[in-house]
Amino acid sequence: MSLAVSFVEAIQGVIDTRLLRVLATVATVAALVALSVTIRRAGSPLKNRLSLSNPLVEGVQAGLVIVSTIAAGTLVLVVWRASDEAATLIELVRADPRSLVRVLITVFLFVFAYALTILIKRIVEDLAEQRSAISSHQREIGYHLAQVGVYLFAILGAFSIWGVDLSNLLLGAGFLGVVVGLAARQTLAAVLAGFVLLFSRPFDVGDWVEVAEREGVVTDVTIFNTEIKTPEDEYVIVPNDIVTSNAVVNRSRAGRLRVDVEVGVDYDADPERAAEVARDAMTGLDEVLEKPDPFVILKRFGDSAVVLECRFWIDSPSAQRRWQVRSAVVEAVKAAFKREGIKIPFPQRELMGREEASGRKLAGGETTALATDGDAGDAGDGETADGSGETPSDDSRTAAGDGAEPTDSDAKPPEADES
Repeated sequence: MSLAVSFVEAIQGVIDTRLLRVLATVATVAALVALSVTIRRAGSPLKNRLSLSNPLVEGVQAGLVIVSTIAAGTLVLVVWRASDEAATLIELVRADPRSLVRVLITVFLFVFAYALTILIKRIVEDLAEQRSAISSHQREIGYHLAQVGVYLFAILGAFSIWGVDLSNLLLGAGFLGVVVGLAARQTLAAVLAGFVLLFSRPFDVGDWVEVAEREGVVTDVTIFNTEIKTPEDEYVIVPNDIVTSNAVVNRSRAGRLRVDVEVGVDYDADPERAAEVARDAMTGLDEVLEKPDPFVILKRFGDSAVVLECRFWIDSPSAQRRWQVRSAVVEAVKAAFKREGIKIPFPQRELMGREEASGRKLAGGETTALATDGDAGDAGDGETADGSGETPSDDSRTAAGDGAEPTDSDAKPPEADES
């Protein structure tokens, strides 16, 4: 304490004018800038000569810059005789030997934790290189989980060193965990589903998959969601809980994919010959795999043709490659059928007519079915032939009687003689 006070008083005794204080401040700032630049430039030589990792060198550089900045700020306060601020800083620095030991142990603890995370990262990278079963995504997730675990133990150790009671802290953390779990249950479900995807590995980055009616190439997999690029160049973000709750179709896992193309041939053509021509046409294409062999099956009877199904395999499956090879097969099969005289018929429909088995034709050209016995009995109860049930009017009677000669039965009988 007395040494620090003596040092402060000595500096203030030398720099006692306003001009000297300004010059000292400018010199301090310039020295801080120059030191920061020097520390920054010294990073590359240190990494090359000592074979240090980039995060370690950057951490040391950041620590040196922070210490230099604190020292420069303290010197400026002393130069300008800011006694209260300087006294506060000195009071913070002053500590008993036991506190200094705690500080050193805490610093060493976090340095050890940082070094341990670097070691874990190197171990994980070596395992990923030796074993192809570990994907890059699993490597990153495993490293970050280990990093969080190491730093968590370091923080708990620091609390124990400084005598902090962890019971209240753990109680508060438990209550906070319940609140967060209720408020963000959907997010937590996605996180848990992300860990399920991490260890089950239904797909990797770059696979062509179909998830929840979405088809495309997986571009990224995180703890929360999965990103898919569709054939239309759209990026779809699917939450991991939706991925795990739906069926996942992975078309890239086997390294090959079977593609089916249907073609119809005329009923007059020989289906076996047509199948052989189609198979030869597919075999001659470079895009179609030779093994397994492409083949053709007779699938069904169509309305206008016998439907054949051409089945072949492609490698490195993707949506673009599938439709390119499918187009090549369609073109090759069509050209082969044309060369061999095999007809691919247009949709046809055959129309046939038949005579009416019963009924009667009216004057207007319409046909009415004959009445059954029951209907005939109903028609006798005052209904006419047209089914209206109405009695013809006088006009209709007159129209019906026009041009008809009266008969004897129609003549009025003579009246009897009065004798």
